[in-house]
Amino acid sequence: MDFQIYGFTNLFLFTITLFFTITSAAFQENPKSPISTVPQINSNSILVALLDSHYTELSELVEKALLLQTLEEAVSKHNITIFAPKNEALERDLDPEFKRFLLEPGNLKSLQNLLLFHMIPTRIVSKNWPVRGRVHSTLYAGEENVLQISDKKTEKSVSSAKIIKQDDIVKPDGIIHGIERVLIPKSVQQDFNNRRSLRSISAVLPEGAPEVDPRTHRLKKPVSVPAGAPPVLPVYDALAPGPSLAPAPAPGPGGPHHHFDGESQVKDFIQTLLHYGGYNELADILVNLTSLATEMGKLVSEGYVLTVLAPNDEAMAKLTTDQLSEPGAPEQIMYYHLIPEYQTEESMYNSVRRFGKINYDTLRLPHKVVAEEADGSVKFGQGEGSAYLVDPDIYTDGRISVQGVDGVLFPLEEIKAAPVAKVVAKPRRGKLMEVVCGTMGSFAFASCH
Repeated sequence: MDFQIYGFTNLFLFTITLFFTITSAAFQENPKSPISTVPQINSNSILVALLDSHYTELSELVEKALLLQTLEEAVSKHNITIFAPKNEALERDLDPEFKRFLLEPGNLKSLQNLLLFHMIPTRIVSKNWPVRGRVHSTLYAGEENVLQISDKKTEKSVSSAKIIKQDDIVKPDGIIHGIERVLIPKSVQQDFNNRRSLRSISAVLPEGAPEVDPRTHRLKKPVSVPAGAPPVLPVYDALAPGPSLAPAPAPGPGGPHHHFDGESQVKDFIQTLLHYGGYNELADILVNLTSLATEMGKLVSEGYVLTVLAPNDEAMAKLTTDQLSEPGAPEQIMYYHLIPEYQTEESMYNSVRRFGKINYDTLRLPHKVVAEEADGSVKFGQGEGSAYLVDPDIYTDGRISVQGVDGVLFPLEEIKAAPVAKVVAKPRRGKLMEVVCGTMGSFAFASCH
């Protein structure tokens, strides 16, 4: 009996010891995770306000630079002041080459440094703006990471940028002031300058410009073009001579290699016009009345891109016989509707909304077609000879874009020089002749009539 109790006691103690050993090991391997230190950002945060603000260019760059987590940690520790450049400063005023440098994946650190250089870990409101000027460190951790904040009698400024909107956005954890230009730290500018210098001195085998035979419009020496690369010559050198010089289009200037099947693409877009409906007259002109379809196919095969402003049947019906009867007139009319660029409805509308009037080159040199925004659409031409974009993106394949318009376009010079119907006036005789005729009539002579 004693032996049994003694054995039971040993077994119980062994079990308890084993339990605590396993438990302690489990706690060591999986310790209780502490409370997450990731800051919690509420909807009233300055970061949320920045992303939803009218500073769209800055907010997009912050997201592209992957700075949200860094800024969340900064906001959780202290208030921040953000000096936000206006959209035009980042979109138009910034050097395009410098902006391209910032957006390259390999230059992510430079983009982050540029953005952090616009933020300081201190809350500065307009009423507490330092009068004599004060230097503040920024969130950018590099050398010369300070901003000079000053208040002159006429304006407040931060370093070399003028404050244009004071206390634009105010939140409990930060504030945003609008500034007129971008602040660029010297380290970022130096990185850009070094990269540009290396590119300019990189070894490049010098090659002369391609020589074109003016008689045949062909290259005197064949030039090797990689697959998919843009053509060597401008599209105007690849065009066929005028209808008065050659009845059929001349081939393009390139060699036997064709990276694109232009003839099939032109055939596809003409079939699309026929199936779409309302553009049969244009298809008839391209295929039957002229050889433009063949010429367009050869241009696309050489690597060129085209945008066709296609007048609908109702617009083509307004053309008179005189406008189409002259030699080469149909070709000249169609050339004015061919833009040697690839444009879609979205790209053209965005361009006219942003820049106002846009002059697009056409295949009818030297005339350009004017485009502008009107009534929520794109209007081409000026005055009575204008046409609206009514059927956008009828056909788009990356090489050929067809946009339907409701009018036939003519260069402004031809519109001004269009003949005006003249009213034949009855010949007016002199006053003396009228008196003589009246006198002769009174003496029963034959009337002058």
